[in-house]
Amino acid sequence: MDSVNRSSVTPSKSRLARTFAKMLHIRTATGVAPVDGIHKTKPEEKIKHDYPKEVKDAQPQPFDEEDEKNRTKAATEAFIAKLFASVSSAKAAYAHLQFAQSPYDAEGIQFADQMVVSELKNLSELKQCYLKKHFDDSSPETTQLLAEIQELKSLSKTYAIMGKKFDSQLKLKNSEITFLKEKLDEANRENKLLEKRLNSSGQLYVLENLRLSSLSPSHFVTALRSATKSIRNFVRVMISEMESAGWDLDAAATSIEPGVKYWTSTHKCFAFESFVCREMFDGFNYQNFNLIESLADDRKRQQVFFDRFMELKLMRPKEYIISKPRSTFGKFCRTKYLRVVHPKMESSLFGNLDQRSLANSGEYPETSFFDLFAEMAKRVWLVHCLAFSFEPEASIFQVSKRSRFSEVYMESVTEEAFLASDGSLETEPRVAFTVVPGFKIGRTVIQCEVYLG
Repeated sequence: MDSVNRSSVTPSKSRLARTFAKMLHIRTATGVAPVDGIHKTKPEEKIKHDYPKEVKDAQPQPFDEEDEKNRTKAATEAFIAKLFASVSSAKAAYAHLQFAQSPYDAEGIQFADQMVVSELKNLSELKQCYLKKHFDDSSPETTQLLAEIQELKSLSKTYAIMGKKFDSQLKLKNSEITFLKEKLDEANRENKLLEKRLNSSGQLYVLENLRLSSLSPSHFVTALRSATKSIRNFVRVMISEMESAGWDLDAAATSIEPGVKYWTSTHKCFAFESFVCREMFDGFNYQNFNLIESLADDRKRQQVFFDRFMELKLMRPKEYIISKPRSTFGKFCRTKYLRVVHPKMESSLFGNLDQRSLANSGEYPETSFFDLFAEMAKRVWLVHCLAFSFEPEASIFQVSKRSRFSEVYMESVTEEAFLASDGSLETEPRVAFTVVPGFKIGRTVIQCEVYLG
């Protein structure tokens, strides 16, 4: 009864032991501590995983390294943005300093100087931060945004200052232009005075030491050329004034010389010259232009007119008329002005009839226009005085319209009339009108100037 059959118990125990041993072996291999203190792995032991090499290389980096790189990059970008913003602020401060120096602004210079110093200190601090690698990475995105805003503000200030500087330079240039215009006007006035003085003497200086006994037709030609030049100067100014007043020059030229076809539009000025010459030389064959009675003693005529010529030759007409308001020349000048310058013309050119009123009352109008007219009248008067200094006296002539051109008595003011429409020479050009009259002194003929149609 106490004895047990060994063969019946042994197989069961053997199977149980083998099973328990397997469990212990698995736990040992996986590093899991078995219960009840059965074999434990050491904490410092590492678990080895036999992954393939490709799998090991493909495994991701730790998140801490990526975050650090991103933070460093953002901090660097924020630092660079602060650096550019500080440089822009320094530029704006320096631009303000330059602008305050011209024109000089003491308060503006002091303020701009403080701004420049402050921005330079800021740049120095940024330099030290860069060298020590002390970047503010608390909020790099906000720092970068604020720096960009500051840079834009500084650029805006710089452009505003540059705009003010350009405005100041523009004002300075405008003032320089105004000053130069004034200088130009002054130079033009001086040139006109010199031109008047030259015209008032000009070719007449050749006749300075002239004597009645040596008087010849060449002296008369010199005086006539001087008068013709003065007439053309007056006509040029008159046409310019008419253009400024809005006159229709074509209609005016047609009213003077109707039915004339001009070779070019610029030739219409000859119609105005013809009108002025016709009025100024009207009455030339009479002593004193028939304004006063002729001299009773014809034997004294030559010397009287020659003395008049020598007296007025080098004087300004204004001085002569003011000193001798009742002189024959003074009366001639006033009478011819009233005939050449129509009241409607004077009113349209100058807005009033003041010059006409002064001339009628025997006074001298103080205008450049009347000065130019008086100089022209003086030259015509001198030609008249020389004409009656000859024995026999010189006579005036002009040719009628449609007359055949003659080189003996005429000189054309243009060359186009000598060419036919096909380019060949015109054999019989015709006179359209006389521009400047001609003269005869004994057997000497001084050609008249004509316009050929």
